[in-house]
Amino acid sequence: MAGGRGTRFWPQSRKRHAKQVLAIGLDERTLIQQTVDRLRPLIPAERLWILTNSFVRDEIIRQLPEIPAEQIIAEPAQRNTAPAIGLAAHILSGIDPDAIFGVFPSDHVIGNPDHYLDLVKIAFQSAAEGNIAVLGVEARWAETGYGYIEFPKDEPRTPAAVTRVIKFHEKPNKEKAQEYKDAGNYYWNAGMFFWKAGVIADALFRYRPSVAEPLAELPPFAAPNFMAELERVFPLCQDISIDFAVLEHATNVTGVPCDEFGWNDVGSWEAVYDLLPKDANSNAGRSEVITIKATGNYVDAGKKLVALIGVDNIIVVDTPDALLVVHRDKAQDVGQLVKDLETAGRENLL
Repeated sequence: MAGGRGTRFWPQSRKRHAKQVLAIGLDERTLIQQTVDRLRPLIPAERLWILTNSFVRDEIIRQLPEIPAEQIIAEPAQRNTAPAIGLAAHILSGIDPDAIFGVFPSDHVIGNPDHYLDLVKIAFQSAAEGNIAVLGVEARWAETGYGYIEFPKDEPRTPAAVTRVIKFHEKPNKEKAQEYKDAGNYYWNAGMFFWKAGVIADALFRYRPSVAEPLAELPPFAAPNFMAELERVFPLCQDISIDFAVLEHATNVTGVPCDEFGWNDVGSWEAVYDLLPKDANSNAGRSEVITIKATGNYVDAGKKLVALIGVDNIIVVDTPDALLVVHRDKAQDVGQLVKDLETAGRENLL
């Protein structure tokens, strides 16, 4: 899944150069290249499919020459994850009615890829048995930015063992997030799902026909008019996440409660700061920095020297046409800034 815009990574992330095609942190490979790299031991390139948008499709093709270009598909409109997954199910079930596929965000970081693949294999096995399977990441703190997966309180949750899912919960407020953390049976929803193509397609018809019915009008992927029909029907799909469309209603959902595998969704500049090594004053970044009485700062200004004096917990990101300075506690608000730029008609900065 590579259709997001990564607005909280402005000013580096733009429509035509979004977060997933950026090299973030210390790795020189972009986030989508890292995602493909970690999956390759399990899934060969010819069986990898990427759903993205028209703005970054060409850049993804350039970055991933090993994946057939026809398997990198631009969605005609932004319609959230349920229509995208429904589209994938339509394509793959036409190739193999028993196809099992996993859904992976293109812009996450995994610190322990070997252990991660072991967990993915367990989820695939559950999907092969006809279940909808998800990965649940152990909640290490009371996070308000993630949805939560509720597992049974009175049943053992052995790491890397399939467990039934009680319920999916929306992103909580701080008080509720602390309750989830203290309870111990609530795990973060990392947005990774596994199922047979036919199973998820049937679930969409049952629980969200407003997504499934337009997609049912599509011809097979190999048909010469497929892309033209996709342009016509995809915008007719309801704009809704797979969580709301299916997962909150389905009864055949299983989860793999995961112990630590170094997962980070890299959701903001604050998350990048957390990933990087720090100096003696807890400053981090990708640029040369000199400081006087400055602590806890993140700087990404290319080859430019940045001097910080008497400032703490600040994020500085410089690009040729825009400079961002934001307190680390407000890093999530960068997305709102992008909305304000859109409202103001500043297309040149988007």
